[in-house]
Order: sequence, then C-alpha cells, then structure tokens
Amino acid sequence: MARGQQKIQSQQKAAARAQAAKRQQGHDQKSAAAKALVFTCTVCKAQMPDPKTYKQHFENKHPKSPMPAELQDVAS
Repeated sequence: MARGQQKIQSQQKAAARAQAAKRQQGHDQKSAAAKALVFTCTVCKAQMPDPKTYKQHFENKHPKSPMPAELQDVAS
C-alpha cells in the first residue's frame, strides 16, 4: 500500500517539474523581440518597433523615396 502512495507522489512531482520546465522554455527573448517588431519598411523590409523609429529610419535611409501614407502624420 505504501508503494502505491509513493508512486502517485512521484508522478505528481514529475508532472510539476515538467510543467515548470515547459513554462520556463516558453519565455524566449528572441521570439518576444520578434513579436515586438510590428512595422516593416516598404523599401528594404527592415522591421521597427514603433512608427517614430520607422519614420526616422525612412528619412535617413530612403530620402529619395516618397514617404508612405502611414508615416505622413507621425511626429518625429
């Protein structure tokens, strides 16, 4: 009878350890950073996190190209 109880406890501990390992594995900084890059340059396909950075990038890297419509009203 005692061995049956130990087996159940062992299984519960193993499940808790597996869940903790899975939870920690889910926090990948690389994937979180990739999700934060939501704006993509229409000319060079570079990704930026916000419209202000996107507008600065566009003004510096592509001065001869016309400004995209989504950047016209963004304050720099």
